[in-house]
Amino acid sequence: MFYCPSQRKLAEELTSIGSRIEKGEVNWGKFDDGFPDLNVLNSESLPDTDVIFLADFYNGEEIFRQLAVIYALPSYGINSLRVMVPFFSTGTMDRVAETGQVVTAKTLARMLSVIPPAACPAQIIIFDIHALQEQFYFSDKVRVRCLTGIDLFMDHLQQEGKTKENTAIAFPDEGAYKRFARYFKGYDFIVCEKRHLPGGVREVKIKEGSAKGKAVVMVDDLILSGNTLLECAKVLFNDGALSVGAYATHGVFPKKNWQEFFKAGIKLYLTNSFPETLCLIDDDKPSEANLSVISLARVILGEIIGYN
Repeated sequence: MFYCPSQRKLAEELTSIGSRIEKGEVNWGKFDDGFPDLNVLNSESLPDTDVIFLADFYNGEEIFRQLAVIYALPSYGINSLRVMVPFFSTGTMDRVAETGQVVTAKTLARMLSVIPPAACPAQIIIFDIHALQEQFYFSDKVRVRCLTGIDLFMDHLQQEGKTKENTAIAFPDEGAYKRFARYFKGYDFIVCEKRHLPGGVREVKIKEGSAKGKAVVMVDDLILSGNTLLECAKVLFNDGALSVGAYATHGVFPKKNWQEFFKAGIKLYLTNSFPETLCLIDDDKPSEANLSVISLARVILGEIIGYN
């Protein structure tokens, strides 16, 4: 298993719990002019092996050197290649809203679609992409699999004592409800909706369900500004929620405003799909009452073992 520098922690966790996984190393150097100087170490041991690459494409500057390594791996005689992309970073730009916009989700999918084949086509594995249509931007030269972090989150809720009897699952909009409600059978649902009022005012209301007397956890695939979830939380507290939490597979927080959630009394449940943010949040030393990090390692390991 190879990995980009930002995915080192996840790679180390996987190799510690997966006895059949051997950690590979890449020298991620640079020449004096700043251009990547890359070296796949011990490449002579790769023929006839199954190879995994843990990618992180959030930082545009890092995409090129990761793709350079990914494209090179099949040339070493490997049996198979699986590229794990926990967070498909261009997911927020997945369709044209006005003339002239560039659909970067399609651009990145094209780059990944031309990975040279090993003994079999490369697999691209993504967690909870924002819009399902993104997987159709890939060509049929690669195989695309979409996994979810929701099962891990549900296990975590049970460990915290949040059961179907005392917990309600809230969705910030109809889209999140359609994507994730099927995973939470037996729970009470709350569906919120955003209304645009005159003067550019936005109002969030509960469309369906009640929060009264319940521990409520909002569920969505990613957090960017977080404004909608913060507004939903106010409405849920006003409706009588005993507590409010927020789960997102991808906690991006480009404005680094996670403290707004903590100040509002909202516990965050995030996976480790986005290591850069977790490092920054960790520097703030949040308490257990403010943050739970749910590792994707178990799902990734299950995917590896199942494939082999």
